[in-house]
Amino acid sequence: MAQAVRHARIPLCISDPNQPDNPIVFTNTAFLDLTGYTEDEVVGRNCRFLQGEDTTEESLNALRSAIHNQSVETIEIVNYRKDGSRFTNALQIGPILDDSGNLVFYFGSQLDVTEKRDLERRARELADVELVHRLRNIVNVMEVVIKMTACEEADPKVVGSVAAERLRALSDAHLQTINHPDDYSASMTEVAQSTLLAYAPKGQKQFSLGGSDIILPSHLLSCMALVLHELATNSVKHGSLGAETGRVDLNWQILADKNVDVLGLVWRELDGPEVTKPERSSGSKIVSDLIEAVGGTLTLDWANSGLVARASFPLTLF
Repeated sequence: MAQAVRHARIPLCISDPNQPDNPIVFTNTAFLDLTGYTEDEVVGRNCRFLQGEDTTEESLNALRSAIHNQSVETIEIVNYRKDGSRFTNALQIGPILDDSGNLVFYFGSQLDVTEKRDLERRARELADVELVHRLRNIVNVMEVVIKMTACEEADPKVVGSVAAERLRALSDAHLQTINHPDDYSASMTEVAQSTLLAYAPKGQKQFSLGGSDIILPSHLLSCMALVLHELATNSVKHGSLGAETGRVDLNWQILADKNVDVLGLVWRELDGPEVTKPERSSGSKIVSDLIEAVGGTLTLDWANSGLVARASFPLTLF
């Protein structure tokens, strides 16, 4: 048993609660590698020497409760190595009893989850940035929709009705991109139609769609919807969909690339204002990142006559 614990890859230590201050009486090489201490620096000390400035009282209370109740618990606690570097430790602690049920030792196993928690934190931060970005875009698009609807219709009641309908479509289109079940499926035509209907202030007459009615694979569904949302938002704010005479042509087809089927897409803006390449690239960067995440490519041609975006999406996720 001792040999098995000593050579285990997961960091382990054993303490003796029958001695003063419950000192560590055994540890393995994995524990020493994790913490940077030698065996002589560990054995005989209470495990609190791993605690530091960012160790929370909440985690310490949970640890004390597990010891008092002699229960097996997993507690996330901030610990520190010998060199002063901190790590987030998923500590599992529990009692070791003899045949009579008497407490003999406590065991503690350590798992460094710092990288996992950092990734989760960065993912939350990116999600927050994306949410703020989309909310700002929605407000900008709503403003253009209301203004253009007011120019198009003379009757205030009609303006209110048409604007409300278009804003509802905009809301529904956004919610569908983030709130669909895992088994949900939709065609390219459905995604393109619902997105552009939501954004085009003058409705169907501001865009045309061309391509086979392909069912989008699940890994492309949210990505495609978000990419089209971003292109449409940019068009309303700066391009053809924000102009009285402007329109968008969206075409797609299945292409073969190195024996892999690829969905090729061309977004072309026409009859809008003269276009110049924007100095800020937050929107196009989001689009590029989304497409790259599924193995696709994107090129943006900021032609004077209107933006032309060409994208490709592999239909199989490797």
